[in-house]
Amino acid sequence: MRELLLYRVLDVLKRTGFITSELCDVRPRCFDLVARRGHILLLLKVLFNIDGLNMSSAKEMRCLAERLVSSPLVIGERTCNKPLENGVVYIRYGIPSVNLQTLHDLFISGIPPLIYAAPGGLYVNIDGDALREARMRWKISLGDLASKLGVSRRAINKYEEGMNATVDVALKLESILDMALLHPIDLLHIESQNPPSPSQKHLSPIERAVFMMMIDIGFEVLPVVHAPFNALSQDKTATILTGVGKYTNHMIKRAKLMGSISDVANTQSVFIIEGTSKSLQIGNTTLMERSELEALEDSGEFVTLIQSRKTESPNYI
Repeated sequence: MRELLLYRVLDVLKRTGFITSELCDVRPRCFDLVARRGHILLLLKVLFNIDGLNMSSAKEMRCLAERLVSSPLVIGERTCNKPLENGVVYIRYGIPSVNLQTLHDLFISGIPPLIYAAPGGLYVNIDGDALREARMRWKISLGDLASKLGVSRRAINKYEEGMNATVDVALKLESILDMALLHPIDLLHIESQNPPSPSQKHLSPIERAVFMMMIDIGFEVLPVVHAPFNALSQDKTATILTGVGKYTNHMIKRAKLMGSISDVANTQSVFIIEGTSKSLQIGNTTLMERSELEALEDSGEFVTLIQSRKTESPNYI
């Protein structure tokens, strides 16, 4: 079921002009693919039941999305043994989750969702200024509107100040005032009340040594657990998907996937090899022996070496 949903998601994305990375088939994984259209970059997780997204993966997905200037998004079909409703946004550990129809409506039909699920039911964002202007235009007092709606005067005042409302209340308001009052939900720019913080990862001796060298030459390093790379490294000029390990068949697979993600995300991709490397480049991922990293003095030299290796390497796999 998940595989069919995944390919339907890919179909929607490709029909609307997105380019996509290869599917992440390396476990564990906090995202399944990366997609870009112009300035929009999506970090996507596809689950039949969105309850399958755990807190650790969600936190890492949010951290990566923030640093990649992208939007994390979960596409699913069910939650709590119930189907996800069309046009409704569900929040799972700070990440918006929608069904395939809602994704289709947004990108193919240009119709954004209006409703979000929260404890207690379904809610919408009220345009408080429009509500106040409509009430004044119809010369309806706070008390009269509250009476028609069956709520308190304080509730009407709160709605005008921007408090969200249940779907039932919002529909009654629109009917009484004869105008649209709902703000669409910007699915790609949902801010969480709790900003993401990096996961605590137990580093292997090789990772610890490599990351310290990266930090020493000027990079900020975010170690990750649920991704095909070991860390996201950044300085003022570059963002680098950073892999660490020995030259093996599994490393080759990871490096190819990293390169595909890098192509879409407009980043660099590097794999630091412990020991001897058999090539300089795998796909779009540059290979660098740990001894080469030790000889570099700053992040600028690191980035320059990557660029030169891409043009000179005869050993693409």
